[in-house]
Amino acid sequence: MTLRFGTEICRDLDAALRREWLETNGLGGFASSTIAGLNTRRYHGLLVAATRPPVGRMLLLAKLDETLVFEGRRFDLSANRYPGVIHPQGHRYLKEFRLDPFPVFAYEVESVAIEKRVFMVHGENTVVVEYEVTGGAGCTLEIRPLIAFRDYHALTRRNGALNPAVEWQPYLASVRPYADLPALHVAHNAAGFEATGRWYENVEYAEEERRGLDYREDLFNPCLLRFHGGATVIASTEPRDISEAAILRKAEVARRAAVVAASPSPEPMVRALTAAADQFIVERGDLKTIVAGYPWFSDWGRDTMIALPGLTLVNGRAAVARSILLGFAKHLDRGMLPNRFPEAGESPEYNTVDATLWFFEAVRSLLHSTGDFGFVKDHLYGKLQEAIQWHLRGTRYGIRADADGLLAAGEPGVQLTWMDAKVGDWVVTPRHGKPVEIQALWYNALRIMEDLAARFGHAGQAAAYGGLADGARESFNARFWNPQAGCLFDVIADTHRDASVRPNQVFAVSLHHTMLAPERARQVVETVRRELWTPLGLRSLSPRDPAYRPRYEGGVMERDSAYHQGTVWPWLLGPFISACVKVYGDPARKEAAGWLAHLHEHLSVAGLGQISEIADAEPPHEPRGCIAQAWSVAEWLRAAVEDCGGLQRLANWSDTS
Repeated sequence: MTLRFGTEICRDLDAALRREWLETNGLGGFASSTIAGLNTRRYHGLLVAATRPPVGRMLLLAKLDETLVFEGRRFDLSANRYPGVIHPQGHRYLKEFRLDPFPVFAYEVESVAIEKRVFMVHGENTVVVEYEVTGGAGCTLEIRPLIAFRDYHALTRRNGALNPAVEWQPYLASVRPYADLPALHVAHNAAGFEATGRWYENVEYAEEERRGLDYREDLFNPCLLRFHGGATVIASTEPRDISEAAILRKAEVARRAAVVAASPSPEPMVRALTAAADQFIVERGDLKTIVAGYPWFSDWGRDTMIALPGLTLVNGRAAVARSILLGFAKHLDRGMLPNRFPEAGESPEYNTVDATLWFFEAVRSLLHSTGDFGFVKDHLYGKLQEAIQWHLRGTRYGIRADADGLLAAGEPGVQLTWMDAKVGDWVVTPRHGKPVEIQALWYNALRIMEDLAARFGHAGQAAAYGGLADGARESFNARFWNPQAGCLFDVIADTHRDASVRPNQVFAVSLHHTMLAPERARQVVETVRRELWTPLGLRSLSPRDPAYRPRYEGGVMERDSAYHQGTVWPWLLGPFISACVKVYGDPARKEAAGWLAHLHEHLSVAGLGQISEIADAEPPHEPRGCIAQAWSVAEWLRAAVEDCGGLQRLANWSDTS
């Protein structure tokens, strides 16, 4: 799918800055900016290298500032924001931007036309920038690399520790500003070059300012490259030969075409989501993992397990799914999957109650799609058994099966569910006790284990798992049903029952194994639709609740306090569609297909070709948070294929609870 924007968007700075492009490299590294070429985030840059894939991300090359010299006049094509001014204003020459499949910028300066193409090389910390120039005989293109050399979460300022030296070789310029960071090698076909050693001070990032964070930094320009006519630049952490650019481009075009060709449907929306899904699959050692979101998330256990079916299984990438499951299974500890792997490479963090339970569902989805019971038996079944045993006897953070057969979890000051916002010591949505979706996941896991034990010839274990599931179902229906509201309580804790209407209850319907009778399932779906549904996803809290927040904006405190208090989460549309189809069948399937078709428009705003992390709770549902979120893409794609497209199941797997 080609996305194309003309002068009405490109030369309208506000409109152009609301649209961001993203290139990824399969390692966790990326390149990203706005279609105006003006960086509005600290995360925007041409080369964010993953030095310890998929983490250790360093923003090395912030951008290339370009100037066209034609008939003795200078035309700046770049754009930067400084205090009180946008300078230069190269977007005034931007005739068109398109994603085809790479970001392409088409500039028009009098009789000169310039097309700039940007793409990353898969499996490398390498970005290629190509300029095609037509018209304007005798024109010159000057390119100034602006470097940051910092952790991608940080900002840098002018300092005396930077080494400004440039090492020149034929068609290769190399810089290493700081001894403890990798070098940046810039291959080029320039006709002339010179060392400059100039700081660009007080570059401002508008999105960081809006987020209440530091938003000014200084960038260093080590050199100037001068090209006659067209230009090619390869910026990489390894020395490259400039003659490789065309080969790299053709290989990357072919790779992406193969990804889209494997789409499970010819529908443009499904093909676009298949392409988007590929950007999240990255390496961790010799195995695969999933980046939760760009530009600032790494790989998280919960997000990975939720996203795995949509990113890998519905589009035939079962080998990737197996690799991901093996990678996370290696880190199972005290019956728990990691919540996340820190950027600095420290030990994994295990502060989550649901990542492990989603692991069971991911395994079930693998079997649903492939029927590969041998793989599960040989590599995962023992881990699943271990996880259940730890949950029965108790593990970290008070996670344990209670006497009523339900799963309790929580300690003061710790957030364990996906509603995990915390500001300092303030836990915004504590949800300590027995959250509703945790019970749905626990029951689902027990039924999965019952089925697996029976298949693997362990009748006694199957009966034990089935008995635990029966007890959980009986307690759940007795304790969680709210007859006044016609839906489920969100959390049960001792004698307290939280009647907040939240989307978490939808999993009690959408998951493969459900504890609810059909009539109760129908009432849950009706309540969620009435209170929480929006065209972009589900609200995280009913507008009727006093704690409801309609906008996600402001500083850290304001944003985090609204994160799960009304803010729309697009990923929840997937399980909601599954729940609707379960309850209403084909009429719901047809209606949901219409919802997803309408959402095609979202691919042209915020992160282009991608789906945002969150959105405001009220119209126009302005996209917020990460510009590209793994579980958002995964759940829209999974729902489009499985629930709205009638995916043909390959495995003989029971559909009964």
